[in-house]
Amino acid sequence: MSVLVNKDSKIIVQGFTGKEGTFHAEQMIEYGTNIIGGVTPGKGGTEHLGKPVFNSVKEAVTKAGADTSIIFVPPGFAADAIMEAAEAGIKVIICITEGIPVQDMVIAKAYIEKYPCTLIGPNCPGVITPDEAKVGIMPGFVFKKGRIGVVSKSGTLTYEAADQIVKAGLGVSTAIGIGGDPIIGTPTKDAVKLLMDDPETDGIVMIGEIGGNYEADAARYIRSTGNKKPVVGFIAGQTAPKGRTMGHAGAIVGGHDDTAEAKMKIMAECGIHVVKSPAEIGITMAGVLKK
Repeated sequence: MSVLVNKDSKIIVQGFTGKEGTFHAEQMIEYGTNIIGGVTPGKGGTEHLGKPVFNSVKEAVTKAGADTSIIFVPPGFAADAIMEAAEAGIKVIICITEGIPVQDMVIAKAYIEKYPCTLIGPNCPGVITPDEAKVGIMPGFVFKKGRIGVVSKSGTLTYEAADQIVKAGLGVSTAIGIGGDPIIGTPTKDAVKLLMDDPETDGIVMIGEIGGNYEADAARYIRSTGNKKPVVGFIAGQTAPKGRTMGHAGAIVGGHDDTAEAKMKIMAECGIHVVKSPAEIGITMAGVLKK
């Protein structure tokens, strides 16, 4: 039992033969991820990196039994790629693409709601279940197998948290990079719920940032579970000026509740162990688990 991806996931790469798709597919294959092929319209029937290329996602599902897709498609076409994957029957869609127009994502998110699928991203580093599957762009060597789940809006802080967790003598069950855009497929609360329900996860690290209400929603959900698993939380952007987008398109302080300070207060009130620096994530989690 793992969250979202595992060694048995049958993964295809949309945008397989492009520069980004090729580079990261090679890395994923080298990690041991079960990449069964890829999709590039017009190149169906050929091979790339020793794997079959299909003309469409539907063909990859029908012929190869694909159930998971990772998308490296340019921003102007990525929303269509998400909708194509959902319609073809893909269960887990992970979209790495950055810069998808918000209007496109509004349409894509509404469209895929009628299909039984989970979208992670866009503008995310992906998902990794250490030693089983790396479906994304994260450096695999940082992640060691363990029982701490990670949910993060920030790609870089996902890796930093994993490094801190490992250095504290713990390891990672599954790390989910949800993405930093204003509209994403799986908000913090839904990703945290997956880990709360996972029997192989003993504790959760939740990394958020300024802007939006994802972290507050997740914190209230965690409290509603009776805090059944310990959660260590960190919010990036504690010194960010109001009204300015910082790094991610979704990281903008609109009102008082969007600030790092306000989010950290809500999280602490909901029983989350809030740290002020990412350097404290690992030692705090190790200390909480010993209690």
